[in-house]
Amino acid sequence: MKTTNQAPAAAVPLSDYLCFAVYSANLAFGKAYNPILEKLGLTYTQYITIIALWEEVHQTVSGLGEKLFLESNTLTPILKKLEAMGYLERQRDPEDERQVRVRLTKSGRRLRERALTMDLTGETGLSPDEFAKVQKAIVTLRNNLINAVRAGE
Repeated sequence: MKTTNQAPAAAVPLSDYLCFAVYSANLAFGKAYNPILEKLGLTYTQYITIIALWEEVHQTVSGLGEKLFLESNTLTPILKKLEAMGYLERQRDPEDERQVRVRLTKSGRRLRERALTMDLTGETGLSPDEFAKVQKAIVTLRNNLINAVRAGE
């Protein structure tokens, strides 16, 4: 058996991991949004759920979960809380009882007007072009990772 006295290859520092950069940027976004969301009385996950509901009327819970990349066991408590707050209604689809449809209430639609002022583009320090490029690159990264996981299943 041959041995060497060489030191192992230098470990890559955590700060050089792309996954950590994305993770810590997500945490930073959460902290930046927090004061704004507190004024609305929402968590970030509740906020993005309402944004997704603004985009399409009468969505199914399963479709909304796909859009938000959330499992139903995570999404259902969020929907129940938003329903209790008066921002949305859930209802079984009369044509397919297995499906639950979700829609914003009048109060939920009014919340949109208050939330439209929420924009952290300036806080990112990126120009509009850089912002668009970073957003597109992250979406591409996410989609590539999802496809790689699906291909490995």
